[in-house]
Amino acid sequence: MSRDPLFFLAAIACLLVLGILAYGISGFAKGGDDNGKKANKVMQWRIGMQFVAVLLILAYVAVSRMGG
Repeated sequence: MSRDPLFFLAAIACLLVLGILAYGISGFAKGGDDNGKKANKVMQWRIGMQFVAVLLILAYVAVSRMGG
């Protein structure tokens, strides 16, 4: 597990999702006039990154079950 590059890619993707989420939440906390458009775009990026993370996790599980 610890040497599998797919595992590291999935872990990095999960950390990126966490980072984007934290950035979006901090934007909500700051507020401001232009916050609505920016927050919406940041959350769209989060959803996209979550999709990539889930795909990588599923790929890791599939490969590890095949004995790869």
